[in-house]
Amino acid sequence: MTSRNIISYSFLILTLVVVQLLFLKNLAVFGQAFGFLYLLGLLVLPRTLRTIPLMVLAFFLGLCIDVFFQTLGMHTSAATCFAFFKHIWLKISSPSGSYEESEELSLSQIGFVRYVSFALPLLFLHSLVFFVADHWGTGTFISVVSKSFFSSVFTFFLTILVQLLFFKRKRGIL
Repeated sequence: MTSRNIISYSFLILTLVVVQLLFLKNLAVFGQAFGFLYLLGLLVLPRTLRTIPLMVLAFFLGLCIDVFFQTLGMHTSAATCFAFFKHIWLKISSPSGSYEESEELSLSQIGFVRYVSFALPLLFLHSLVFFVADHWGTGTFISVVSKSFFSSVFTFFLTILVQLLFFKRKRGIL
């Protein structure tokens, strides 16, 4: 990665954290769907970034969110788990190496169908880990699964919206 890429990804992640802290902190759609827009920064990072540096970045990103949300490590654990499974999911969902043609894993680079199959399961995993930690010991399995599902779908739509509005697009994306 060049220094220009590092600066642009740092600016993107910082902007997403600020938006998360200022606008999405208290937003809950029908008390079920929560937006975790800061995950877009982890989603679009280049596939060439190795697992350990990605996990360290996700750890500190989650820790930053936890400090401001006062959630006691729930974002940290969920974001670190997300980062750990990102490369594994890339290998599983693309056995023929179809993600090799682009370095960035954004909507405009890999297309809508492949972005859905790449991003949505990872967002669901993050939401599931987050809500299991949130509801630990209360015995509300249905609540955990429904909040995880709706939050991952809501976050997915937020990531698409942000990418369509602010990212560079190739011709014929949608």
